[in-house]
Amino acid sequence: MAITALMIALLPATIVWTSSDANKYRKLVWVSVFLTFDLIVFGAFTRLTDSGLGCPDWPGCYGAANPFLAHAQIVAAEALMPTGPVTVVKAWIEMIHRYLAMTIGVLIVAMMAQSWYQWRKTRRAEYAPWLPTALFFFVCLQGAFGAWTVTLKLQPVIVTIHLLLGMGLLSMLVWYGGRQNHLHAPRTVVSASPPAMRNIRILAGVAAALLLVQLALGGWTSTNYATLACTDFPLCGGKVIPDMDFEHGFTLWRELGKTATGHYLPFSALTAIHWVHRNFGILVALVAGYAAWRAWGHDVLHKTARNIALALAAQIVTGVATIYLSFPLTIAVLHNAGAALLVLLLTMLNYKAKYQYDIAKKAASGAAHPPSSTVRH
Repeated sequence: MAITALMIALLPATIVWTSSDANKYRKLVWVSVFLTFDLIVFGAFTRLTDSGLGCPDWPGCYGAANPFLAHAQIVAAEALMPTGPVTVVKAWIEMIHRYLAMTIGVLIVAMMAQSWYQWRKTRRAEYAPWLPTALFFFVCLQGAFGAWTVTLKLQPVIVTIHLLLGMGLLSMLVWYGGRQNHLHAPRTVVSASPPAMRNIRILAGVAAALLLVQLALGGWTSTNYATLACTDFPLCGGKVIPDMDFEHGFTLWRELGKTATGHYLPFSALTAIHWVHRNFGILVALVAGYAAWRAWGHDVLHKTARNIALALAAQIVTGVATIYLSFPLTIAVLHNAGAALLVLLLTMLNYKAKYQYDIAKKAASGAAHPPSSTVRH
């Protein structure tokens, strides 16, 4: 498996090495961002096609490095349960997901090694190794939850945490990529006072915090297969407040489809999960939309704010379409991709607002205390 990961990682590494970007390290960071986004989307595809147990062991497939070598075992399992979790197609989907995850791990190891080497050699700020090292430990934690997802048979709380960690990894990489960009760009000050930029920072931070909660609710909805618990919108089962079982719906430690006592999960519990996710999404859209509106008028934030508004609109459309079109796979995957895109964009907005606030504050401080014209020897 390690050899396979290294071989696959050669492709993005080659792209970085042969790129026209003079700063290969920054290119490595942004290639890692791109692949992490792809991993999250493909992870959604893996979950939505019920391929999470396509290979029922970890990290290999029936102890082999790829489904080719485990073909006989996979075919035997498929013959016993043709509609079960193990099929040839599902095994390949699951293993491609793992290969992509391992590739990102290799790139983060390369990033960490390069940062430590260059930091000890040059002490340049762009190579400060603290965040790459944190990324290394974070991706190891993500790998552990990936393993537990399989060994604990898709237990909802584990799968949801696995999703949240993936989103967290994307956010950390985007933040680091933004830092790399600004370290190599001329400093500009937005036409706003420090208090105005501070307010945008606070709004962006609140929007990101609410999005984190919504991601957890969305993951909980998906992993409990509660997406179609309400098949109408804006009502649910023809009611504003339908019959809901919050106790069983939000009991975290339990098997998939079961209550904590081992009984089948009642439909009213699925309704509660879906209803909370749907309505909390309205709050997220309002706050994130307001944050984008406040940032819209500032040149360096305008593009990110516009993209957040577009992503929010698309996310609402795909969410409603998932209900009315009875959960088509493509739309469901796009809805997950939209969530990852919002993580990326809100992280960028938070970073840019912080960066511009710091510059504006320094500029205001310099204007308030201009340097003296008297030179003392």
